[in-house]
Amino acid sequence: MLSRSLPPVFVLLILAFANGCSSGGGTLARGLQGVLPAASSPTGSTGGKIQHVIIVVQENRSFESFFAGYPGANAPMVGWGKNSQNQRIKIPLKKITFGQSANLLHSWSAAMRMWDNGQMDGFSAFGQPGAHQAYSYVNQTQLAPYWTMAKQYVLADEMFPTEFGPSYTAHMTLIAGTDNLSRTQALVDFPSHPPMDCDAPPGTTSTFVDQYRIVYWRLGPFPCYTQFKTMADTLDAAGLSWKYYETSILNAGIWAPFEAIANVRYGPYYFKDISAPPFNVLKDIQNGNLANVSWVTPTKEDSDHPGLGTDRGPSWSGAIVNAVGQSKYWDSTAIVIVWDEWGGQYDNVPPPQLDFRGLGIRVPCLIISPYAKQNYVSHTIYEWGSILKFVEQVFGLPALGSAQDGYTDARANSLIDSLNFNQSPRRFKTIPTKYKIQDFTSEPPSVMRVPVDDE
Repeated sequence: MLSRSLPPVFVLLILAFANGCSSGGGTLARGLQGVLPAASSPTGSTGGKIQHVIIVVQENRSFESFFAGYPGANAPMVGWGKNSQNQRIKIPLKKITFGQSANLLHSWSAAMRMWDNGQMDGFSAFGQPGAHQAYSYVNQTQLAPYWTMAKQYVLADEMFPTEFGPSYTAHMTLIAGTDNLSRTQALVDFPSHPPMDCDAPPGTTSTFVDQYRIVYWRLGPFPCYTQFKTMADTLDAAGLSWKYYETSILNAGIWAPFEAIANVRYGPYYFKDISAPPFNVLKDIQNGNLANVSWVTPTKEDSDHPGLGTDRGPSWSGAIVNAVGQSKYWDSTAIVIVWDEWGGQYDNVPPPQLDFRGLGIRVPCLIISPYAKQNYVSHTIYEWGSILKFVEQVFGLPALGSAQDGYTDARANSLIDSLNFNQSPRRFKTIPTKYKIQDFTSEPPSVMRVPVDDE
């Protein structure tokens, strides 16, 4: 990442050169202007069988870092990188544990270099020199809950974030399908001061990228946005309930996107719709208080974020699935588990470039429901807008806006093709997990408030 001490004008010039010349980003972005694919997914409804959608947001993993070698998935055990002479070389993926996972740079500029105009060979430039730390996958035994879910339900091997870059914009686009400030400018990376939202100190600025993939470091607006709509707008208008589970109702940082949306943060229901700590979702399920749509983020301890050394993430996600499966909600619920971005970990699939924002580097996605296809690997191209489009189909909601204005739900393939609503709901089978529901509901408050990520 460029030094934050550089004057903005020099940062701008450097990034303009890097994105326009060395990465080819400027040329690519010019060629993509106005090119938006038509959605090709089924237009059918769920027949009223789904009344609850839970979006479980895990952290910073590429598809191959968790599912390398999965049968039927595009997940080879060997990747492409570059040697010290900048020559392309094959690099076998190394089996590691959670404790060995490296927290690699995952900014917009890092993503551009790793992507390398679709060559997917720039990952070797990051991490310990010569160690190829991005080229690894976590031991399957530590991922057992995820692999069990994949075998019982749907694993999507073509899920891409809305744009390149880190968690801040990933979480924003998971509630809005866009983070456009205008048709030619979008948020990127993260704002200048925590908590990076409406409660940030005066003078805080955001960072944005333009249609030519030039990054304007900290030259954007104060991070209390009115420039785009979110799912809160359409859900509220339809009288549907929603909740966002996070580590703190205020000042939760980059995993708390609604705190950066002005009409939600200052709206009458903010302290009802935002819930903390995250394990409240387990209690709401058990107590019969599940909202129509829920977003669930983990604590730092319960996340899959590389570099933390914790193995609780798979069990945390499994605990949510088990809570639903053992409740009255199972027959009426769809659960989507997705990782907010790739975290600098290697992936072999070049993301389709649909606009100047991305799509970003591929991440895993699990689709769990009594109507989900069984032991099925979906090869449909999904993006964040696919999740939102599915929510809209479930509840008969309109798209948030037009594809030309950057709303990806208007263009995306829905997740609906991974489910079969002609079948009877399948009985739930408990997902075996190392840590149980009570291990999460008894976590102390000090764990809840630890910042989960800063990029």
